[in-house]
Amino acid sequence: MEKQVLNRRKDVELFEAIRREYQFGEGTVKGVARKFGVHRRMVREALADAVPKQRKIIARARPKLEPAVPFINAILESDLKAPRKQRHTAHRIYNRLLAEKPEIKVAEATVRAYVRSQKVKIGLIHRETFVPQSYTWGQEGQVDWYEMVAELGGERQKVQIFCLRSMAGAGAFHHAYPHASQQAFLEAHELAFHYFGGVFRLLRYDNLRSAVQKILRGSQREETARFVAFRSHWGYEAEFCTPARGNEKGGVEGEGGFFRRNHLTPVPTARDYEHLNELLREASAEDERRVVGERTISVGAGMALEREYLLPLAKEGFDLAAVKFPVVNTSGCIRVLTNWYSVPLAAGTEVEAKIHATYIEVWRQGKCVARQERCFGRQQKVLDLNHYLEALERKPGALAGATALEQWRTQGKWPASYDRYWEGLKQRQGKQAGTRAMIEILLEGQKHGAERLRQAIERALELGCSDKAAVEYLLTEEKAEKKIPEAIELGALLAYERPQPTMAAYDQLLQNTPVEVIQ
Repeated sequence: MEKQVLNRRKDVELFEAIRREYQFGEGTVKGVARKFGVHRRMVREALADAVPKQRKIIARARPKLEPAVPFINAILESDLKAPRKQRHTAHRIYNRLLAEKPEIKVAEATVRAYVRSQKVKIGLIHRETFVPQSYTWGQEGQVDWYEMVAELGGERQKVQIFCLRSMAGAGAFHHAYPHASQQAFLEAHELAFHYFGGVFRLLRYDNLRSAVQKILRGSQREETARFVAFRSHWGYEAEFCTPARGNEKGGVEGEGGFFRRNHLTPVPTARDYEHLNELLREASAEDERRVVGERTISVGAGMALEREYLLPLAKEGFDLAAVKFPVVNTSGCIRVLTNWYSVPLAAGTEVEAKIHATYIEVWRQGKCVARQERCFGRQQKVLDLNHYLEALERKPGALAGATALEQWRTQGKWPASYDRYWEGLKQRQGKQAGTRAMIEILLEGQKHGAERLRQAIERALELGCSDKAAVEYLLTEEKAEKKIPEAIELGALLAYERPQPTMAAYDQLLQNTPVEVIQ
């Protein structure tokens, strides 16, 4: 079709040149035909009408393709019953034709053109007409996840981005998570509501596992209990798209593609997820200055206007954490979902584990006893050496081979200075006593923080100390240090100042006194 339009444009331009040449140049049909290298009939046609007549499209014979038509048609017919993602492409059909029918010599472009026309004819390709939609302020938002790659802490990793887009104002909220979990899904909603300053009356979703438990007939869905409670808490309605029909939420689909191309290319670099989300927020603020489509105001102005039409924010946030009640095993760990996390409690203790989007909290008797970064692997152990120090105090020999110590070394929480100081303690006090002293130092360091402990140990190494008491003193050195009092302006009190007394008169008396030596 594009080729036909292009050829017709060239014909119109040629007709214009012929008419101009006849009027201001050669002046004869024969002369114009000779100059442009065309037949005299075309010159007369151009002089009669500036618009070329539509040419009849004559079906051309395809002698080389005809032997391949039954083979191609059979493949396309079988594709009608095949899974959508396992149907033949035109290139795959051409490769099969070369392998299975080597006697048929036909160009790939010819096969592609025929396959395209046949797919439309038998219904493998649908050419739909999409109806443009209009949206009222505050009425609808669309939600989706999309994936990108980012360099976090010097390491490339896949990142899941939550996106909520306003359909009336075109404003969008983007937030990054390591995993598209249900806790991240719900937390991102609340962050988006605060970003927009209110709640949309309707949110449109894909069939996300965080929200949909089972797809029923038509548009009906069996939603997860937590999603229903969350939706009820914030007071909005939810609608779900037909499976595999992303065009039903084309606004957020297009937003994800635009944002990835314009703000996430090249691959963004950040220290951690907190820093990455700061970069995403800055990019969203930059987008607020642009005007989208046929709108007459900028995205930021639209967001400010739409804020008045949104539902008000709830007074309190929804309790986003999923709750489990595991029991501490003999290794000092609890099982949360598919992974194990260490806790500083005795074996057999039942605890309350609160699962958030990026971390796990462990509660006991109304007190948070541990907080660990959430692991999204399977059958992994997330251990904190601090949780084992009391047990190691009774079993100091287990420290050297402790898995928790190895994890600390991998994570950079056990500097080389710790090993040097530990070695000095063992040389001075013996292996067992020196290791127990190191454990006691780590226990004392819990009261002051990891950074303060590291500074104290490195300072003790500089001073050449190899004693537990030295580190304990350096940990509290700032508090024990006496401050020099500041000078006070005496002012009028200087009038009462007197010189210091002299003892010279008494020295004269001592010269006239006989000295007796007592035997």
